[in-house]
Amino acid sequence: MLELLKVIFLGIVEGITEWLPVSSTGHMLLVDEFLRLDASDAFKEMFFVVIQLGAILAVVVLFWNQLWPFAKNPQGGVMLKQKTLSLWCKVAVACIPGTVAALLLDDYIDAHLSTPTVIAGALILYGAAFLVVERWNRGREARVREVEDITYSTALGIGLFQVLSIIPGTSRSGACIIGALILGVARPAAAAFTFHLAVPVMFGLSFLKLMDFGFRFTGSELLILLVGMAVAFLVSLAVIRFLMNFIRKHSFELFGYYRIALGIIILVYFLVLK
Repeated sequence: MLELLKVIFLGIVEGITEWLPVSSTGHMLLVDEFLRLDASDAFKEMFFVVIQLGAILAVVVLFWNQLWPFAKNPQGGVMLKQKTLSLWCKVAVACIPGTVAALLLDDYIDAHLSTPTVIAGALILYGAAFLVVERWNRGREARVREVEDITYSTALGIGLFQVLSIIPGTSRSGACIIGALILGVARPAAAAFTFHLAVPVMFGLSFLKLMDFGFRFTGSELLILLVGMAVAFLVSLAVIRFLMNFIRKHSFELFGYYRIALGIIILVYFLVLK
């Protein structure tokens, strides 16, 4: 029972931090420090990635009409929605840099950079980046207001920024949103494109982690994974709606300050107190 309560809490943390640009990795590091799952290191390494599938399913549910490329033809039959097909092509272009970087560097980063110091440094660095970019953007008119208006070159640029997220603590959504803002994309469109981009990225990463783990689950491990994903899914439904409403009226500066504070807390705890 205690382990399930831990998993429920982890699912809540994942559902919140996967979409807010505050780094789910940094939060999971702290939560696991104080609420350690009674599981092997190999399972936990897989769990902290695959639990994100629950969060991704929330995107699929909320943005189904924008993501599903087929529609009923008025004359009967099925037709392709050209705008949706174009969006998926742009998402595919944006995925290329991150996919290449992950395939080349994932093992090295897991072995050498998944440390509290690196995570804290990335939290602080990109927290400061949010403050700088938002202040730089004040008074500037966004040239891209809708997701459909994102060009292939802009999508590739966002994908290049996503490469930065392979450094633990950066936040995939944070790197993509910062990149989109710099490239002139309005906040709601930047967040929406980031959500769409997460679907193939996180499905791919989860598949790789499951392959590495080998699908050798005990009954309790499978229960832990499914409960964590279910909680992350339910929480993500609320968090995505909140974020889309929040950024229509506010900037990302609040998240910048939060990241800096969290990074400092991690540094103090792991370098001074522990």
